[in-house]
Amino acid sequence: MTRRMHRRRAAETRFRLYGRASVIFSMAALGWLLLSIAATGLSAFTQHWVDLDLDVRAESATDNDRRRLADALAGGFGVQADDAVRQELLALVSASAATDALARNAERSGATLRLTVPVSDQADQYYKGRVDASRPAAQRRLTDRQIAWLDRWADEEQVERRFNRGLFVNPDSRDPERAGLASAILGSVMIVLIAGALALPVGIGAAIYLDGFAPQTGWGGRLTRALEVNINNLAAVPAIVFGLLGLAVFINVFGLARSIPLVGGLVLALRMFPTIVIASRAALRAVPDSLTDSALSLGASRMQAVFNHKVPIAAPAMLTGSIIGMAQALGETAPLLMIGMVAFVTAVPESPLDPATALPVQIFLWSGSAEAAWAERASAAIIVLLAVLMVINGVAIVLRERLQRRRSL
Repeated sequence: MTRRMHRRRAAETRFRLYGRASVIFSMAALGWLLLSIAATGLSAFTQHWVDLDLDVRAESATDNDRRRLADALAGGFGVQADDAVRQELLALVSASAATDALARNAERSGATLRLTVPVSDQADQYYKGRVDASRPAAQRRLTDRQIAWLDRWADEEQVERRFNRGLFVNPDSRDPERAGLASAILGSVMIVLIAGALALPVGIGAAIYLDGFAPQTGWGGRLTRALEVNINNLAAVPAIVFGLLGLAVFINVFGLARSIPLVGGLVLALRMFPTIVIASRAALRAVPDSLTDSALSLGASRMQAVFNHKVPIAAPAMLTGSIIGMAQALGETAPLLMIGMVAFVTAVPESPLDPATALPVQIFLWSGSAEAAWAERASAAIIVLLAVLMVINGVAIVLRERLQRRRSL
């Protein structure tokens, strides 16, 4: 008997050790993932800008703003401008931002223009210490002459590191230093709001009907059980299948445009529906049947017993499950790719019918580029998406606690 007790206690001790090791391993893996994302992406929230005093003389001004910019930069460094030098100089700054500023000040040709523009993505990476100047020139994109010019700007205190406001207010761009998440953030907000407005009332209503009003015997009971099985199966269907369904129905049949938040919201509403039904039904089943039976025995109708007694008690868990379902939908990528939200969108959407993208799709697009600046932008977008998911989950926790506190009172 004593030997058997020792074996039981040893087995219990080993199980506890295995459990603790599993938790520690999971936390370490999660921590490593978050640290790697933060190490790559946090620097994207800042950006280097350079103050330029450009002497745009009237006799050297041309209709080509890029050439005007290159000639002005060459004059600032005191070098003779030829085609090779112009290309190297234009690679130091965000040429599109600088030429836009020159175009806005075209009437001031002949004067010295004071412009503050973002540096190029490679120059920004150099100032952030991610370009090893000691490596051979063939193994880096910046030449020795470009590095010397960047060091001169730094020595003359023309370079300043600022908060990267453009990451949140700019749409996507072909230039990493000008690319932002405005279109993706607004597109995600529209998609989730549309999906929630459609899936929440339908899913919660279906769960309440199946739990409290659907027949449980006879042919009606068989139909109810068949519906439950199909809803459980829908929750396990890969997300890309819902994207194919949206492509076939909403785009090919109803003729809705691709890459608009309305179609994305409809597709994700279908994706969220089974999750919300299952979570709501689990919350309703957790309420004892004796509560509704007592209300029915006192003369309450079925609707009064369900909506006045059962639903209020299950509401915190139902709300939590529904919000988590919305957070899950926010991270979906495959369905949105199938309906064309992978398009390159350079404008901020103003309505659900305007072309847009979403945060997961934007991360997918940026992570496919080879340049280090795009990897930095993709990691920053992941941080923004994780922050949004944490806020949504925090809202779910707060609402659940408030509803539970109000119920206890």
